[in-house]
Amino acid sequence: MLRALGRCRPGPPRPGPPPPGSGAAWGPRLVPARGRKSRHDPPAKSKASRVKLPPLVDPEELLVVTERYRLHRLVLGALRAEFRAEVQRKKREALLAREDSAELTAEHRRLMAWNEEENARQRARREERIRREEEERRRQKLQAMESKARQMEAFLKEKEKEVLQLQEEAKTFITPENLDARIEECLDNPRNYNFAIDRDGRVVRRTVLS
Repeated sequence: MLRALGRCRPGPPRPGPPPPGSGAAWGPRLVPARGRKSRHDPPAKSKASRVKLPPLVDPEELLVVTERYRLHRLVLGALRAEFRAEVQRKKREALLAREDSAELTAEHRRLMAWNEEENARQRARREERIRREEEERRRQKLQAMESKARQMEAFLKEKEKEVLQLQEEAKTFITPENLDARIEECLDNPRNYNFAIDRDGRVVRRTVLS
C-alpha cells in the first residue's frame, strides 16, 4: 500500500513499465482501489447513523485529576517564577559586578585589613586572658599546697602532743618492775570512792573505810 501511495504523490511520473493487468488506462496519478479513504469521502453506509459518544468519566476521578493538574500547574508556575527570578538576579549581580568591580575590590581589601586588625586584637585579648587564667590556677594551686602543708603541720603537732602526753602518762603505768611498789603505795594510801554528790558535784556523804 505504501508503494501505491508513493506513486500517487504529485510530480512528474517516474519511468517504468506499467503493472501487469492494469491496462492502458492506468496512470501514476490515479488513486488505487484499496487503501485509506480521504477526509472528503462520506462515511460508510453501515456507520452513517452511528453517534459517537465520549467515554463515561467518573466524577470523583475527574475531581482528583483536576485537582492534581491544578497543583501540577501551580508547582510548575512556582518553579518557572523561581528560575526566572534566579536568572534575573544573576544578571543583576553580573551587571553590578562589572560596574562596581573596582569599588568592590577596594571595599573587600578594606574589610580584609579591618578583619586582620580585629583578629590580632582578639588574639591579644585571648592570650592575655589565658595568661591571667594560668596565673590564677598557679596561685590557687600554691594556696592549696600551702593550706595542705599547714594542715599537715598542725596534724603533726597534734600527734606529737599526743605522743608526749602518752609518754608522760606512761611514767605512771603499772609494769612488772614496779608492781610491788605500787601495791605497797595503794595499801599505804587507801582511797574511798564510795561517796554521794549533789547536783553541783559536791561530796555530801562518804562512807568510812573499815
